[in-house]
Amino acid sequence: MRRLATSLLAVLAVAGFVGCMQEKGAATASRENVIVIQPGENAQKEAQEALIKAKEGDVIEFAEGDFAFTQTLSLEDVNGVSIRGKGQDKTRLNFKDQQPGAGAEGILVKADNFTISDLTVQDTKGDGVKVQGGKGITFRNVKVEWTRGPHPDNGAYGVYPVLCEDILIEGCHITDCSDAGVYVGQSKNAIVRRNRAEKNVAGIEIENTIGADVYENIATNNAGGLLIFSLPGLEQKIGKQCRAFKNQVYANNHENFAKPGNIVATVPPGTGVIIMANDDVELFDNDIYDNATANVSISSYYVTQNKFDDPKYDPYPEGISVHNNRIKGGGDKPGGAFGELVAPLLQAKAPELKEFPDIVYDGIVDEAKLKDGKAPEELKIILVDNGEVTFANLDLGRLLKGEEPEVSTDLAAFAGEPVRLPAVKIAGVE
Repeated sequence: MRRLATSLLAVLAVAGFVGCMQEKGAATASRENVIVIQPGENAQKEAQEALIKAKEGDVIEFAEGDFAFTQTLSLEDVNGVSIRGKGQDKTRLNFKDQQPGAGAEGILVKADNFTISDLTVQDTKGDGVKVQGGKGITFRNVKVEWTRGPHPDNGAYGVYPVLCEDILIEGCHITDCSDAGVYVGQSKNAIVRRNRAEKNVAGIEIENTIGADVYENIATNNAGGLLIFSLPGLEQKIGKQCRAFKNQVYANNHENFAKPGNIVATVPPGTGVIIMANDDVELFDNDIYDNATANVSISSYYVTQNKFDDPKYDPYPEGISVHNNRIKGGGDKPGGAFGELVAPLLQAKAPELKEFPDIVYDGIVDEAKLKDGKAPEELKIILVDNGEVTFANLDLGRLLKGEEPEVSTDLAAFAGEPVRLPAVKIAGVE
């Protein structure tokens, strides 16, 4: 009996200790290997300590409430770790008081099989959540925002996987980035779906990435809605094989507030979809409307008029199929340097266009690849079945060489059978 009483006292003592710990907001570990972080003055230390000590399969869970952090939370070289909250509107990690030299990102991860879900990241000095060089990366129901609204000093990217493979980004909501809200860069195999991007310079950006499915997203009130880019000077040279479908890309007429000199600062406000120097893009079954410069733009990198020295870089968009989209409205207030360059050209060469056309193509091609003056089948630009759209081939190649461009509004030269790209497949993702 005495032994039993002693045991009971021990159990009660442990229970009382745990209860005390929870009341003070300390981190606790459950049997499920979940380490819970409570709001409070010790949250920064406890969260980073949990990430440093994490083992494969651990879950770092932030409880409901507001957390204030002064430095980046980082995870490195431990695979299979998850960070989660209790919901976008219930768990908020704020980095407003991030100290100089304490990292720029809110959360920085260099590991495989990482998942972050169900929380909000606010007011980071740099990117919201960055994952670098990982395989099997999931962002789910993550919100990233800057509470002061659009500002050139806001972080560049909201959710930001770079040099990653097998990426799923779904259910996220990103606002006020000074570059791109949802950004996938120099990566392979990405699925970007059911996200909302608004009030960013670029809503969704797929850059130098091989294999991307972008679908059922909403991009609105950004300067540019959806950008599919390839840029020079990067480790992964050419982006290709991107499908974008069933997206809502509308009224992306926000002021471009990117810092001057940034490539995204060249994006004209009022742009719906931009395909630039990327190969093998299939844009179909989207609703694209009311973008004040142009609903869809297809261009080479030369349109930026930026010089580059990268012999492995291909600046031309090739193998592009834009078909079966619903495109309307917009073109009534062309913006940016692009608008200033093209507006007088269209007035002079295509006065029948009362507004900027729905689809604008710069017409710059790699003449070395032409056969009998025409692009080979696999490199063609196909524009079909997009309703009663207006169109212009600007023939900017001639203009940039100081010659007279032959602007055309005839879509007939871009007829043909669209290329159907294969779906991106990631193990475990339906």
